[in-house]
Parts: sequence; structure tokens; C-alpha cells
Amino acid sequence: MNWLLLAIAPGIAISLYIILKDEYNREPRKHLLFSFVLGLAAIFPALVIESGLSLVQVGPIFKTIPGTAIKAYFSVALVEELSKFFMLYAYAYRQPEFDEPFDGIVYAVMVGMGFATLENIFYVYQYGMTTGWVRMFMAVPAHASFAILMGYFMGRAKFNLARERQLIVAGIFWATFFHGSYDLFLFLQESKLVVSNVASSLLILGALSSLIIGIVLSRKAIKAHLIISRHSFKEN
Repeated sequence: MNWLLLAIAPGIAISLYIILKDEYNREPRKHLLFSFVLGLAAIFPALVIESGLSLVQVGPIFKTIPGTAIKAYFSVALVEELSKFFMLYAYAYRQPEFDEPFDGIVYAVMVGMGFATLENIFYVYQYGMTTGWVRMFMAVPAHASFAILMGYFMGRAKFNLARERQLIVAGIFWATFFHGSYDLFLFLQESKLVVSNVASSLLILGALSSLIIGIVLSRKAIKAHLIISRHSFKEN
């Protein structure tokens, strides 16, 4: 059971961290829990679509760098982020308790960590504890940063009806962009397109750089929405 604890711990820890950040107007536990469960469920339509796309991505172009980019940004990142988005939009976004911009981040992270936790269980079960330790510091925090970026724009969209669609699209775009960029470096590193150790190391560095930039932007997004929450709390 140690492998299972290793698989679920990062997602739970990040979820609790974001929940505790929401110190001015906490969300109902039932909404948080159900959003996490919806994140778990989001992985299944994503897997079905990704599996279907993999069946048609068999031509020579998909063994090139542009083909790998198509897979990273569209077949994986966009599919997974849209799956998470629909779960967020269908439930939490419509709740009356979604009453401040920071709630977009809270609920997006719950959905994202549900998705990442089940994905992590699959990976750790299949590939072992070493994979679990690597994913604890890379893949799961990466999913958290994608969720925070999407949630930041969803929080803005909820309270700016004039620009709601544009802000929602922006959230999906930036989550997909960072997700795809992170995956692209790793996909290229794992492929046979890169043969030198130096190039392979640079690709790992690229994935780490994408992760770090995403985390930095996520921290800024959290700070920006918490300032709004703090002001609203003081006014009330």
C-alpha cells in the first residue's frame, strides 16, 4: 500500500494547501469533494479521446518534431484541459457559493488534483515507486499550475459577463499552452528523435523551466485573487 499513499499524497497535499489559502470565504466541503470526484471522472473521457486520436496518428509526420508537438498540444493537453474544464463549468462554476474570483482557483484545483491523482495512481501502479517520487515533484505540481491558471481566468469570467467567453477561452488556452509545452519537452526526450545526451538533458531542463514558469505565474494568480478576497472581506 506504500505505492498508493505515494500516488495520492501529492494531490491531496496541494488540494489542502489551496483550500487553506481560501481563508476569507471557505467553500462548502460538499462542493470541494464533489469537484475532486469530478476530476477523477474527467480522466475517462480524456483517455477515450486520446486513445481514439492515437489510432489515427500513425503517419510519418507523427514521428517528427512537428508531429510530436501536435500530439503534445492538441491530442493530450487540449483534450485533458477541456475534459477538466467541462467538469468545472458544469458543476462548481454554476454554484451560488462560487461568489468571488478566488473560488475559480479553488474549484479548478480540486478538479485538476482529482484528475492528477487518478492519473498518478495509474502511473505509480504500472511503473513503480521511483516514478511516484518523480511525479510528486513534477507532474502533479504541473497539473496544479495548469488548474490555477485556468481557475484564475474562470474566476474573472464569473464576474465579468461582458467578457465571460473571452476569459474562459483564455483560461483554456493558457492551461493548454503550459500543459502542452511541458509534455512536448518530455515527449521529445522520450522519443528517438533526440539521440545526444546533451540534447536530452536540455529537453529535461526545458520541461523543468516550463514547470517553474507555470508555478511562478500560478503564485501571482493566487496573490491577485486573494487581494480581491481580502478587500471584499474587509468591506463586509
